[in-house]
Amino acid sequence: MNAATTQAEAAVRRRITQVERALQDPDDPANPAGFAALLSADEHFAWPAEAERRLDAIGFGAEFVPVALGGRLARADVLARVLRPVFRRDVALGFGYGITSLFAASAVWAAGSQGQRTRLAELMRGGGRTAVVHHRLAHGNTMWQGELTARRDTHGFTLEGRKEDVVNAERAGAFVVYARTGEGRGAASHSVLLLEDVEAQPGLRVLPRRLSTGMRGCRFAGLEFTDHPVPADALVGERGEGMRLALRTFQLNRSLVSSVLLGAADTVLRAAVRTVATDRKSRPGGRQPAVLASVFADLLLCDTMATAVLRSLHLFPDSGHLGAAAVKYLVPDLVREDLEELGTVLGTSGHRRDSAQGFLSKLLRDLPAAGLGHMGTAACQAVLIPQLPLLARTSWGETPDPPDLLFAVQEPLAPLALESLAVAGGEDHLVAALLGAAHRLRDGDGGASTDHGDGATRAALRTAVEAFAAELAQLRARLCEAPPHDRTFMASARWAALTDRYVLVAAAGAALGHWVRLDGTDPFLADPAWLVLALTRLAGRLGIRLPDPPPGCVERVYGEAVARLRTGRAYDVHGVALDGSDAGADGHRRPGRAA
Repeated sequence: MNAATTQAEAAVRRRITQVERALQDPDDPANPAGFAALLSADEHFAWPAEAERRLDAIGFGAEFVPVALGGRLARADVLARVLRPVFRRDVALGFGYGITSLFAASAVWAAGSQGQRTRLAELMRGGGRTAVVHHRLAHGNTMWQGELTARRDTHGFTLEGRKEDVVNAERAGAFVVYARTGEGRGAASHSVLLLEDVEAQPGLRVLPRRLSTGMRGCRFAGLEFTDHPVPADALVGERGEGMRLALRTFQLNRSLVSSVLLGAADTVLRAAVRTVATDRKSRPGGRQPAVLASVFADLLLCDTMATAVLRSLHLFPDSGHLGAAAVKYLVPDLVREDLEELGTVLGTSGHRRDSAQGFLSKLLRDLPAAGLGHMGTAACQAVLIPQLPLLARTSWGETPDPPDLLFAVQEPLAPLALESLAVAGGEDHLVAALLGAAHRLRDGDGGASTDHGDGATRAALRTAVEAFAAELAQLRARLCEAPPHDRTFMASARWAALTDRYVLVAAAGAALGHWVRLDGTDPFLADPAWLVLALTRLAGRLGIRLPDPPPGCVERVYGEAVARLRTGRAYDVHGVALDGSDAGADGHRRPGRAA
């Protein structure tokens, strides 16, 4: 690790540590920002005000503002890491505090005037909220229903319509509105408007708060516009650019949500590992340790995919939309399955429902409310399905193995340029990573595999890689047979099934691309045991029956899960201490304290 990388990583860890220390020990029942207080607030449909106050005190709103505007947002992958401590405690807090403000503001960061960007940055740096008023979307929950229309007139626009379930509608200092400004359903049908100084404006009514099944502490309320005047300079970008801006900014939103969700999953896995590790009746080779090892391997695989996709927004702005749709399509579903498996451990543990089991129940309620359900899957299918035949013909097997920088998770990147993101076309770099890893392993250039793990595990890895390469070849053949531009075929269940298979192959590519480039600094990650477990589970979802992983794989991965519990380290590819005790000024990991 060179000096610049070391310094950059140390700065990232200081930001993460600042958030962890502001919110303090989540397991402390006396902590007003801990699990007990957050679960109580959720039970009473109350916003966790003390947690918000602590985040305000460290200027957390600046994390969502680009560095060029006085904030701290430069790298998308770093933003995800800084947000995970919040999501580790409460998904509703993470969404309601700032991530929805980012979803709103990203259109302004991408296409707003200098004045719009400067004023919105000042609002958010000061702890203010920005609410997004989405366009109508098929398959959406109530957050996506309803439509606003902006009619052109002499002063600019007149806004009409009603929108239900806008997060922070009651207390936002600005609204970013996707309003219909054209006829029909074409790409130029909508425009984006930035409404500022929204208090006591004529023709704008904030409707009473609506209680929600999930994210119950969030403030959902409706907005009603009646002959509401909007000045011409409220237009963000060009008229008719709304759909393109939505597709551009969704790339950051989808990738980011998939990554921060892993922080919440970390909490449930940690509780389950604690339960089994302290149970005298639990056997190391029993079912429960195998479940925990498998879930841990899944989370590592998800992290490699989410991180690679976030970094791709910087490195491959012409192709980022592909990875963003794939990761949002797959990761929430994998995490949901993992949570259900962890529930089988916690459900028999005797834990009180106000602790680990309560957190799990709350999390499973929160995910659909956060858009991590059918609506998210359908929207991602709409991005991937039209492009897969072209990728199969022109990218798979043609796009070169990605540069190491895509998977070098600590290496700095140029600041994110949302305005550069394309919404169609590009190349498939995750599939290229799969084929590149397969080629390296066939040539004996297995990266860390040459020095870590036993022979049986390395052989199991090679078998898994060849199985995924064969699956890709079959998938490519089937996609190339599809009639081009046949909308009927693309709307069929068969096509959706091919998309399901594709995202699993892409996930394997991300994990393999990450692993073959490891330098062995972390012996656990360099050992392919976790990767064999993760790929075996992915293959099972494809209906591919691989040999059972060698017996030592489960033991080594479960052993690391217990070690990370005892030293208070995260269940992700960084594995750093949650309280920041293992990172000094040089950014290198040190032995953590016992938890």
